[in-house]
Amino acid sequence: MQKLSILIKLYILILLALLSTSCANRIVKPACNCDDNTPTVAVIEAQKNTESIKPNESKIAEYSLLKPISWRNAEILLDDNTVEAWEAWLQSCQGLKNKPKWKAVCQTASIINQPNDADVNRYFVQNFDVFQASNVDGSETGLITGYYVPKMRGSRTKTAQFLQPVYREPTDLITVELSELYPDLKYKRVRGKLQGNKLVPYLQRADIDSANTPLAGNEIAWVADAVELFFLQIQGSGIIELENGQQLPIGYANQNGHAYNSIGKILIERGELTRDQASMQGIKNWALKNPQKLQELLNTNPSYVFFRELPAGLPGPLGALGVPITAERSVAIDPKFVPLGAPIFLSTTQPNSNKPLQRLMMAQDTGGAIKGGVRADFYWGAGDVAGAKAGSMKQAGKVWVLLPKGFFN
Repeated sequence: MQKLSILIKLYILILLALLSTSCANRIVKPACNCDDNTPTVAVIEAQKNTESIKPNESKIAEYSLLKPISWRNAEILLDDNTVEAWEAWLQSCQGLKNKPKWKAVCQTASIINQPNDADVNRYFVQNFDVFQASNVDGSETGLITGYYVPKMRGSRTKTAQFLQPVYREPTDLITVELSELYPDLKYKRVRGKLQGNKLVPYLQRADIDSANTPLAGNEIAWVADAVELFFLQIQGSGIIELENGQQLPIGYANQNGHAYNSIGKILIERGELTRDQASMQGIKNWALKNPQKLQELLNTNPSYVFFRELPAGLPGPLGALGVPITAERSVAIDPKFVPLGAPIFLSTTQPNSNKPLQRLMMAQDTGGAIKGGVRADFYWGAGDVAGAKAGSMKQAGKVWVLLPKGFFN
């Protein structure tokens, strides 16, 4: 009861603090957790830290930047092999089927067996309306990045080869969901730990990675490479290949509440790398050449991500919708502007290319770096090939959102 009383007081104090800072044109908002040229965070709803945003952005109503258009003006969007996205849509329905606005379209989808492209197109035209996504300034083009699931070798126990711990969520980490008290603070949260009757910041990366870490005994597994572990935290999910051949899938559990600081940007500022070199692979190459400098560099980013074990046999990692995501058919979006689970049409280009990439996708994930009306993170799959594509994807693109007829009634 004492802890509950303390938490209630903390909710009230945090709410009052947020309301006072909002009067000064500031609002709590997730921060980017991505290096300038590395894959952005998406599978994780990870980095819910604080940063300033433009006052007018905080006042935009949910989904209000979606502009209705006619199917007659959007038929070209169905040129994709849409049947390839059907299984991903059925996964979306697993997370949407009990929601009133989605129940009917998901029931209709459930009785369509082995559709072809024409069947899929007919289904969407008959049951959905089309909306053009736009930004706050009215523009219709935004940033499209990519993400993937890393694979790495590891062990359930610490060995001479596997020395880097992958931690589960600590029991003393407290997450305060602010929307439970004030609906306007939807998607806003703060994290910390109790010190007496006071909520204080949680441990930073330097504390967690110290020789006398207070999280000892909280390990899920151990891996070999500190840089690989760092990028695993950026991606938010991964697969650890254990010594006995077992595949151990892990996913985002929580984050320590500290703001993300880009190590790529720091290396550029220090003159260690040029902007063109500060990619994921470029940072890995730097680490191989500078092992004595590595931990100090990693410590400049106080943010830390904790993981949980996922069920074996899932067809993909779990996205923010709570269903497995599908390689090259799932994206992360900003749920303030695009409903989570919705089908979208994405028009962009292949990574580092002008070759068109136009596909029916499912908005099944979110991420701390994915903010804005026209903003998407393209899920490429698992492994090194997917990682290479994700790491080099930073394209311009447009988004159209499909919503069940009458969604706004």
